[in-house]
Amino acid sequence: MTEPTPAGQSGVVVRSTVFGRIVRNPLGLTAIVALVIIGAAAAFAQVLAPYDQNFSDITNTLAAPGGEYILGTDSGGRDVLSRLLYGGQLTLASALLCASVAILIGLPTGLIAGYYGGWFDSTASWFANMILSLPGIMVLLSVRAALGPSVWLAMIVFGILLSPGYFRLTRTVVQSVRNELYVDAARVSGLSDLRIIARHIMSVVRAPIIIQTSIVAGVAIAIQSGLDFLGLGDPAQATWGIMLSDGFRNVYLNPLLLVWPTLAIMLTIASLVLLGNAVRDALEDGQKITAKRRPAGEKKPSRSAALPAVEAGTEQHLLKVSHLAVGYPQADGSIKTVVDDVSFHIDRGEVLSIVGESGSGKSQTAFSILGLLPDTARIVGGSIQFDGTYTVAPGDDTVSAERLGALRGRRISYIPQEPMSNLDPAFTIGSQLVRPMTVVLGISKAEARARALELLAKVGIPNPQRTFDAYPHEVSGGMAQRVLIAGAISCEPDLVIADEPTTALDVTVQAEVLDLLRTMQRQLGVGVIIVTHNFGVVADLADRVVVMQSGRVVEEGEVLDILRHPKHPYTQTLLASMLEDKQPMTKLTVDAAAGGTA
Repeated sequence: MTEPTPAGQSGVVVRSTVFGRIVRNPLGLTAIVALVIIGAAAAFAQVLAPYDQNFSDITNTLAAPGGEYILGTDSGGRDVLSRLLYGGQLTLASALLCASVAILIGLPTGLIAGYYGGWFDSTASWFANMILSLPGIMVLLSVRAALGPSVWLAMIVFGILLSPGYFRLTRTVVQSVRNELYVDAARVSGLSDLRIIARHIMSVVRAPIIIQTSIVAGVAIAIQSGLDFLGLGDPAQATWGIMLSDGFRNVYLNPLLLVWPTLAIMLTIASLVLLGNAVRDALEDGQKITAKRRPAGEKKPSRSAALPAVEAGTEQHLLKVSHLAVGYPQADGSIKTVVDDVSFHIDRGEVLSIVGESGSGKSQTAFSILGLLPDTARIVGGSIQFDGTYTVAPGDDTVSAERLGALRGRRISYIPQEPMSNLDPAFTIGSQLVRPMTVVLGISKAEARARALELLAKVGIPNPQRTFDAYPHEVSGGMAQRVLIAGAISCEPDLVIADEPTTALDVTVQAEVLDLLRTMQRQLGVGVIIVTHNFGVVADLADRVVVMQSGRVVEEGEVLDILRHPKHPYTQTLLASMLEDKQPMTKLTVDAAAGGTA
């Protein structure tokens, strides 16, 4: 379902059901069409088939296609088309039965074993391992010899043999999420185990289960056809496997007899696999919102077109953000604005602090400057200019990757707030410092290595060589933050954006990192934007302050003016929330005589 955006917004927002997302997937749509045709042909075989599945014209055996027998006849004079249609009924139904048995056994046992563990997990795992150790073909042959050529019994047994696959898959997925914080929160909130499993755990399990089911159904069709091909099926029932066996025996007399059942089996299995992947993608992708579409007749601006001149008198600013607005399309066609009419500037050698509570739009503003907004984000209005050139020109609806490609990492760098999660654990710290310098600065590895060691020493690391050779897990959080600062200044940027650079650190290390940032800024003369919620950091580092609330700038000025004479009530509230100069709470004392506390 497609809904236009409200008037004044040139775009569409798409909100659809799972089925809608499947049919928009070309492979999913193809699989659905193929399976619907195959399923309908099998379901209405009695109506569509020219003859009964066992009707035989013994005077016209191995007839070529044409005439009253559209696909010809087999070695018994039976119509190939009719047997192909009737054969689909038994083949597809047996595959569905096999998958259902495997799911009914493997899924619930996997959920219980993975969620609760304990004795049930041990017992169920033992049975699963035992079943997996059985030779499947031998078991199926034994069942056929003991109970006769019943395709239904064979598929039930085969479903039992496949159930350990569901058990292990489900158990592994559940174990990976059962101790997540959102599951603990659900327990604390009072949800029963059944509701937690149904609402929180199953949402993680469903995608791999769907993929597994599509594969199992295809395997069941192949196994059932293989048993019939070997002559172990019921000859009175038409199946694709029996047709395959008959075609193989007469391949030199009529090769087409081998083609029709083979095509049916291949097409069905391929469609099941494609549909499983499409359903998985639709469930995992969730609600999708498309990119804005331009009205008919409106040409897309050329990326190579010359940018407009920046506002006169602002060329001297290193960075100038003018009336910036960032929004996200919603399912009802509206745009939810998270940053609105934000304006500020920063000059070379200046430290600007953007301060506000969580959710005030600080990081969204910083990511807009860096071009790191999610794909669904839209620049609703305003502009961003860097060193006298637009990176987001007035009227742009997104940040140009080409414009920022020449800036990010070279002239604009970034210090994230979680140092340990921003270093790749698979590479040494030295390799992660050297590689950007060789690419951006074009220097040799030897020169980059010497420069990296110098930077590590400059940021206060006692043993630069040991840190250079270490992996991220071998250093502390404070050391990792120093490494990120060294990496941020390694390519000689003009602007450094630090997003909560001390949040993940303890108080002592915070002070050291702030001293380091101040020293680096003074020595290198770079512009620094500090994104924080801590006015202590603002007072320690900043020259000017921008205060944000609910995506808007509510106050801006020199740091001393803001700290001493805040004008906006929100700024006053932020300052009042600081612990400095507050009367400490007294300890609880025990009144022994009264038997209570005072």
